[in-house]
Amino acid sequence: MHRLLLIDDDEALAGPLAQYLARFDLQLEAVTRPSAALARLAAERFDALILDGMLPEMDGFEFCRRLRAGSEPWRDIPVLMLTARGDLTDRVVGLELGADDYLPKPFEPRELAARLQTILRRTRLTPVAAPAAPASAARLSFEGLEIDTARREVRSERGLLELTGTEYELLLLLAREPGRVFSRDDILNRLRGQEAELFTRAVDILVSRLRRKLEPLVALKTLRNAGYCFALPEKFAP
Repeated sequence: MHRLLLIDDDEALAGPLAQYLARFDLQLEAVTRPSAALARLAAERFDALILDGMLPEMDGFEFCRRLRAGSEPWRDIPVLMLTARGDLTDRVVGLELGADDYLPKPFEPRELAARLQTILRRTRLTPVAAPAAPASAARLSFEGLEIDTARREVRSERGLLELTGTEYELLLLLAREPGRVFSRDDILNRLRGQEAELFTRAVDILVSRLRRKLEPLVALKTLRNAGYCFALPEKFAP
């Protein structure tokens, strides 16, 4: 049984949604304010968050940004944004801030369950408390750049780089196979576990933001009609 925390100020949503998700072995609990969510996260363990975009105290986008930027153990918890703000710009912003998926309201409960199962399946494949890997395997070293996969940190000669969760996942995906070309659909399917649909534009924006943070240390090359690749050769052979 996976435990989910819904953060939504619509109190009428939680009951029916909890009953439906229970069919899929998903236990849903709910709060209506971000402050209450943080208190629950500090006291209990949840496997994923369902986060509304329009909330009191702060909106869901700001909550997601603070969650990912913090140092608390739950900063890497999977987040599915569920909001009436469903235009493409808001979806891109949510993904860039570190959300794992985005579902606009009104939604079909079966689609929500499917997306949650995909997120949780991906988390099981890369558990947070995995056995310690050898130091050489836990780091990817390049000229002027080091990726610490155990700490999920990226350091350059200028110090620790501030990356969102999605930016880090994209960098890790490309850096593990330097020179390999990943199409936009490849990137979305690998990072999100879903069909690309309208999100191909999100990849372009995400790569652009990551490129600005990495240059001039790393070249994220754009290959016309093909995709993107990590162009910097590894400093140390595997």
